[in-house]
Amino acid sequence: MSTEVIQERRTAAAEGDVVVFLIGMRINKLRRLRSWVPVFRAMPRMLRELSQDKESGLLHYRLVLGGPRLFTVIQYWESKEKLLAYAMDAGKEHRPAWTAYNRSARNAGGAVGIWHETYLVPEGRYENVYVNMPEFGLGAAYGTQPVGRRGDRAADRLKVA
Repeated sequence: MSTEVIQERRTAAAEGDVVVFLIGMRINKLRRLRSWVPVFRAMPRMLRELSQDKESGLLHYRLVLGGPRLFTVIQYWESKEKLLAYAMDAGKEHRPAWTAYNRSARNAGGAVGIWHETYLVPEGRYENVYVNMPEFGLGAAYGTQPVGRRGDRAADRLKVA
């Protein structure tokens, strides 16, 4: 991912539907290391696996720290089918990590929480602009183009009837 600042108004070059997946963990009991450290370590393994497999469907991700106990990963996927296929594949990192979490969570007394949200955004229902920014977010997932190609105003880029 480039960190070069692009000094013009840009918009993501995405076409069609967009899949956004948010996933995170919250450490509820810091002293219960055995409960949350395995969860914390699982995500980098999954992201590494997905990043190395160009056919996985993961287009881009960004890690976000939401305070000392909250960690979030924003992911952009090629399709919901590829996201769900990864989640269900017993031969990939996610399935064993999910099984281990469920097993340990029963006895962990709420020491660590996990969450995820999936958004299936139809074409014309997403809008973005980047000014004096490196490629970021949806623009990092799909690349960017000059704003004028999709419309100069946010209302022009949103094709809402």
